[in-house]
Amino acid sequence: MTIPKTVMITGGAGFIGSALVRFFINETPHRVINLDKLTYAANLESLSSIEDNERYHFIRGDICDRPLVDDILRRHRPDIIMHLAAESHVDRSIHGPDEFIQTNILGTYTLLEACRDYLAELVSAKKQGFRFHHISTDEVYGELGETGRFTEQSPYNPSSPYSATKAASDHLVRAWSRTFRLPVVISNCSNNYGPFQFPEKLIPLMILNALEGKALPVYGDGKQVRDWLYVDDHVRALYRVATDGIPGSTYNIGGNNEKQNIEVVTTLCERLNVLIEDKPSGIDDFKQLITHVKDRPGHDLRYAIDATKIDRELNWKPQETFESGIGKTIQWYLDNLDWCRHIRDGSYRKASANDKPCTDKTGNR
Repeated sequence: MTIPKTVMITGGAGFIGSALVRFFINETPHRVINLDKLTYAANLESLSSIEDNERYHFIRGDICDRPLVDDILRRHRPDIIMHLAAESHVDRSIHGPDEFIQTNILGTYTLLEACRDYLAELVSAKKQGFRFHHISTDEVYGELGETGRFTEQSPYNPSSPYSATKAASDHLVRAWSRTFRLPVVISNCSNNYGPFQFPEKLIPLMILNALEGKALPVYGDGKQVRDWLYVDDHVRALYRVATDGIPGSTYNIGGNNEKQNIEVVTTLCERLNVLIEDKPSGIDDFKQLITHVKDRPGHDLRYAIDATKIDRELNWKPQETFESGIGKTIQWYLDNLDWCRHIRDGSYRKASANDKPCTDKTGNR
């Protein structure tokens, strides 16, 4: 029998974070504290199915706010902290890296220091079971050649301001583990996709643009290779790492689905051609909308994850192939166009715009 624990998730209103929150509430007996600043990519509508559950508590706030973090730790006494809060869009980091440095580096530092003080106050049994799980990206490793895959021993070589800030946060977490004996685990994942993903990302952007008859912009020749990981598979892996991972360890999480970006876009078009009979005016084949645009600076050519370690140590494998996962993803967006429309017109932010700065559903500070 699983003993219920309290899990604090930072960034739980984001794409992966909200999927993780829903998993914990729907599939486990654990209690969830969701700390999220509600920046542009956070969406509380992604949590509407579980928002009234008595085991779920939402707190609006910034991970850089040390007094707030201290207060949450003191009041809710988490057994596990899963740190997903981050600025994560590469293009945005190129045009404005300041927020990435603030959230990804200073925010992680703030959490680590707060956890260090919190851990010092815990009794031995609770201290023994505490874990700080830092969720990161394969982009910290930089670019692969045409062969090979990233392992947990791959050297760091980040290319973008985004990946550089995530690399810095990984190093901070490892340093706090070695110097201060903080019980940490780190996971680095490949490209996620699936339901509730913010429409600035490749797959939802292509789906929604196609439905509106807009251009499908592809960087350069589109031959950049990514390993695609269905978000629900990722969430199952995160749960395994957080609950069974060995302290001080790193686990790479990949989908075993390497695809060129142009392959992904072409697949989306072909699936939509079958599903959508009433196409936008002048469109017979959605592939007509594919438009090659100037490549972005420092664009890595290929990423690929070797997930052997997490399979061997934690018995995790992805359940979805790219073909099955992309089918589920497309159908979800077609069935949830209102959710997409609320993002496109900005109304998704109105529900949280008047929230008190730091409240959960119990009304506590």
